[in-house]
Amino acid sequence: MSLPRTARAVHGLKTVQPDPAFEIAFAQDLAHRCAPSEIMALFRRFNQGEDHIDFLMRRTCVRALARRCGSGLRIGPGVGLRHVETFEIGDGVVIGEQVMIHGRFDGTCVIGNKVWIGAQAFLDARDLVIGNNVGWAPGAKVLGSQHSGLPIDVPIIATDLLIPRTTVEDDADIGVNAVLLPGVTIGRGAIVGAGAVVTKDVPAFSKAAGCPAQVIGYRDGREVLAEASQ
Repeated sequence: MSLPRTARAVHGLKTVQPDPAFEIAFAQDLAHRCAPSEIMALFRRFNQGEDHIDFLMRRTCVRALARRCGSGLRIGPGVGLRHVETFEIGDGVVIGEQVMIHGRFDGTCVIGNKVWIGAQAFLDARDLVIGNNVGWAPGAKVLGSQHSGLPIDVPIIATDLLIPRTTVEDDADIGVNAVLLPGVTIGRGAIVGAGAVVTKDVPAFSKAAGCPAQVIGYRDGREVLAEASQ
């Protein structure tokens, strides 16, 4: 087996430049003149292309709707967004192709600075907080709610929703096709392995893998205590 080639990171080291004033003014004008449904219709009109105008229009529409939108947002083609009015987006965020971010009308979705979200990820963002410098690999998912299932004589889908806060702290990395269940916290600098199903909190700087996910190591070489892996 040959040694891997080492290449410098691109996204994590890139300096985010302020967006031009005309973009910010354009978004403010859209927000003033157009209903949210009209702005989302405009977003969809430019949602499949990959040229400069398509990226500009997607970014501008999101800025017009979101609670906060930083500079350097890049939204790939085919992205689906619901309840953008609940989004708070930091600087230098990348949202890959065909990502789905589904907020809730009374919810909170916070995406920190320099977050990279890979293609075809799914974020149930009813109450979701993602810190700075988080890597979110293609196909990874987070679920934001579950039905209470009570009373039992009512169909589960008709019972109340339980919506806990799900948190991914700064510098964490979520692997390909991993699944985070509602209410978990992924600690700072932790790694969630590909395909893991996370049912409980993951400690800072740990490495978790499996279904259900278990702590299999620490990035600083600490030993895994038996009770911490159960």
